[in-house]
Formats: sequence, C-alpha cells, structure tokens
Amino acid sequence: MTTEMALAENYQLNEEDKATVVAIKDKVDLSDSLSVMAYGTEPQQKISEFSDAALQTVRTKDLGEVGDMIVGLVGELKTFSDNTESSGFLRFFKKQKSKIEVLKTRYDKTEVTVEKVVSSLELHQVQLLKDVSTFDKLYDVNLENLKNLTLYVAAGKEKLDEARNVTLVELKKKAEETGLPEDAQKANDFASYCDRFEKRIYDLELTRAVAIQMAPQVRLVQNNEATLAEKIQSTINNTIPLWKSQMVIALGLANAENALQAERAVNNTTNELLKKNADMLKTGSIEIAKENERGVVDIETLTYTNQQLIQTLDEVLAIQNDGKEKRKAAEAEMARMEEELKQKLLTLRNAK
Repeated sequence: MTTEMALAENYQLNEEDKATVVAIKDKVDLSDSLSVMAYGTEPQQKISEFSDAALQTVRTKDLGEVGDMIVGLVGELKTFSDNTESSGFLRFFKKQKSKIEVLKTRYDKTEVTVEKVVSSLELHQVQLLKDVSTFDKLYDVNLENLKNLTLYVAAGKEKLDEARNVTLVELKKKAEETGLPEDAQKANDFASYCDRFEKRIYDLELTRAVAIQMAPQVRLVQNNEATLAEKIQSTINNTIPLWKSQMVIALGLANAENALQAERAVNNTTNELLKKNADMLKTGSIEIAKENERGVVDIETLTYTNQQLIQTLDEVLAIQNDGKEKRKAAEAEMARMEEELKQKLLTLRNAK
C-alpha cells in the first residue's frame, strides 16, 4: 500500500480531499525555514480563535445568580411555613391577634420574591437557549478546523515521506558518487530540514488531537445548558405554581385553626388557674396550722441553748484547771532556779 493510499484510509479522505492534500504538499519547500514554520498556521490560528470564542461565551454567563435566587426563595418559603408555638394565656391572645396579619405579610413578601425569581429564570432560559444555538455554530467551526488540520497533517506526511525516500536518497547517492563535501553538506542540510518539518507536523497533530477532543466537550457543555434550560422551564411551569398553591393552603389552614387554638387556650388556662388556686389553698392552710401549734419558744431551741451553756461551762472549767496546773509548774521551776543560783554562788565563794 502506497503512502497516499494509507493516509487516505487513515484520515478517511475522499477524492476532493486528496486533491487538496496534493495542492498543499506541492507548495511546501523544506529548504525554506519560513515556509516550514508557517506550515499549518492558518488552521492552528482558527483553533485559537475558536477557543477564544467558546471562552467568551462561557464567561458572559453568570448562572450562579440563579442558584443564589433559588436558595433565597427556599429561605423565604421556610420562613413562611415556620409556626412558633405560643406560651401563656395573655401572650397567646396577643400572638393570635396578629398571626393572620403576619402570615399575610409573609405571603406578600414571598410572592414578590417568587415573581422576581420567575422573571430572572425566564431571562436566563432565553440566554441558555441562545448559547445552545451558539455552541452548534462553534461545533461546526471546530469540525471545519479539524478537517483543515487533517489535510495539512496528511499533506505534510506525504511530503515528508517523499522528501526522505526520494529527494534525500538522491542527495546522499550523489554525495557518495562525487565525494564532494558540498554535496555531503547538502544531503546533511536536507536531512535537518526533514527533521524540522517532522516536528512541525507533530505540532499540527497535537493541535488536531485538541480539536478532536473539543467536539465532545462542546456537545457536553451544550447538553448541560440545554438540560438546565429544561430544568428552568420545569421550575417555572411546575415547582413555582406548586409553591404558590401551598402558600394559599397555609393561609386557609391558619384561618381555620385560629378558633380551635383560642378555645384550647381558654380551656388550658382555666384548668391551670384552678390547679394553682387549689395548690395555694393547700399550702396556706398547712402553714397556718403549723404556726398555730408552735409555742413561743421551740423545744429544739431550748435544747440547743442548754447544750451550748453546758459546753461553755465545761470549757471555762477546763481552762481554769489548766491555768492552775501551769502556775504550780512555774512556781516549782522558779524555786529550782533559785536553789540552783544559790549553789552556784556558794561554789564561787568557797573557791576564793
């Protein structure tokens, strides 16, 4: 199989493509460094422009705002559904009086938030649908760039194969026949040209690989945006009307429950008052009876004071006895010291 046939099979080239490959190949001059450097730059530049366009499309959208608004709406709905229980008779009636008004105020506030979210979601849905159409165009541009890169890679490989297997072989053969250094240099230079051109083709192949990956990536982003647009449509048509109906039901339930709550509060408070009065009557009667049976001085008090008096007398007597013993001991010690002093003085007198 020839190189042309192999390339046509690998890259699925038709007859028109083959003719384009030949035209591109014939324009290449491997001995011209600028020609080698510029080879395939046009489709590469289009790939860069395509990437910039895709990036700009993504950057111009701020879908995070949609998520923030929905989170805020959920918070509003949770606040709307909160129902704090009251405690105490007077506090209950004070809260019940304004409960319906508060609930209506919450409804009005939540309804405004819902309408804002709906309007914003509709705007984002329109933008998403435009983006889906834009990505269709970007996909087509990428396919065209991929086709051009394929043709340049195929043409470059044909040219490189021809240069190495025909031209370079002839230059080497001529150098061997003539033995001239300039012929050998020509062969060596041409071999370097071939190596440099091979690297250029490899760069184009890398760019082509990027373009191949770009196609499913574009479709993936496009499908994600289409899915999000459908989700927004479902939220507008299904979720938000359901929220509104649930808020209306909540208002109706609050009105129906109001009378029941008031009756229950009255009954509970009446029972609590009766219980508290009974408890107070019992406690007061018991305390009065106990106080009436007490003497002027409790026997416990007399017992305590008597014990304290006895302990005081015992401690005073013990202190007095201890004082007597200490005085006797001190008198005996002073007598001993006096006798000892006398003996010492007699000893000194006899010594003289």
